[in-house]
Amino acid sequence: QVQLVESGGGLVQPGGSLRLSCGASGRLFSMYAMGWFRQAPGKEREFVASVRWSGGSRYYAGSVKGRFTISRDYSKNTVYLQMNSLEPEDPAVYYCAAAISGSSGTYSYTYEYPYWGQGTQVTVSS
Repeated sequence: QVQLVESGGGLVQPGGSLRLSCGASGRLFSMYAMGWFRQAPGKEREFVASVRWSGGSRYYAGSVKGRFTISRDYSKNTVYLQMNSLEPEDPAVYYCAAAISGSSGTYSYTYEYPYWGQGTQVTVSS
């Protein structure tokens, strides 16, 4: 089992920044990757970014590339999502997730993640 707890959501103006954190605990040796997804009201949950736990390769959705940065801190068992230049299209509940199976892909599918956090709300409004 892997437990995930997100934090850092909130209200920000368009063009502003937020940093989300996701702390992991439990069977961390089984993790292959961690990812961030988001879900806006009435929409499907969509991929935002992922990072391989070992090796650190990062992958991004096209809509956030260049604005968001995913990173991980081994010492704290934490993954971060730095979100800059937030746009009106970015508001959603953001979820972190942990993958425990190997993949040669970008870990961009929800089915690859058996463990999920509770989500944190991001609101962009002036």
